[in-house]
Amino acid sequence: MLHRALMVLAALVGLSASGPAFADMGQASPWQIKFQDAATPIMEQITHFHNYVTIIIVAITLFVLALMIYVMVRFNEKSNPEPSRTSHNTLLEVAWTVIPIFILVAIAIPSFRLLFAQYDFPKADVTITATGSQWYWTYDYPDEGISFDSIMVPEANLKPGQPRLLTVDNELVVPVGANVVVGLKSNDVIHDWAVPSFGVKLDAVPGRLQQTWFRAEHEGWFYGQCSELCGRNHAFMPIAVHVVSQDEYDAWVASKKSAAIDAKGKVASARD
Repeated sequence: MLHRALMVLAALVGLSASGPAFADMGQASPWQIKFQDAATPIMEQITHFHNYVTIIIVAITLFVLALMIYVMVRFNEKSNPEPSRTSHNTLLEVAWTVIPIFILVAIAIPSFRLLFAQYDFPKADVTITATGSQWYWTYDYPDEGISFDSIMVPEANLKPGQPRLLTVDNELVVPVGANVVVGLKSNDVIHDWAVPSFGVKLDAVPGRLQQTWFRAEHEGWFYGQCSELCGRNHAFMPIAVHVVSQDEYDAWVASKKSAAIDAKGKVASARD
């Protein structure tokens, strides 16, 4: 048993030390053992809070383990043939009531601070509405008059370097360092808009508009998926966000508007 435990421990240590075991920024890695790298201030707070609570959990676990070992060694029948008949200990009972309260308060304070940061929406630099449908997303930029569907690219059509089950035909584009407020709604069933590197995960509920926000501080590609069981093709409803510079974003907006104008002109000509 000891030999097997040591082998499992060694395997876990080796896995944690290997590069592929750690998630990258923007998408998951095989056999990852931690969160994806944070790309937003909210995700940084989530990661810090997770690490903080993990330390508390480990400390409690080690203390209880040490206490159990002490009790088994000190108070077994061989070491203690005449057991104590003490039934109450006021100091001990006060301690195991008050100490957990202090632990919970120590967890609650940063937890409330994180919740406040998540739901305290800053002034929006970019406003987007994401509408979930079975099984794709529709994105609207109301201030820019832009609207498009975002559908997963089949594996057979992927280009080199594009991730499987995460690549879409029309990605969401936002400028780096901008406060992006995302309104979420659904056309049919409950969906969920989740991007791990942004620390964003919120349900899109039919008949209800919900809001979340993020501020990406790094350029690049960031992926997520619908995290609600929304039907047969639930696993094929990815989210792709391309964070670019302000100049690139302005050029993208201009190209989308130009394409929309051309499309309207072609429709009008066809009707005539």
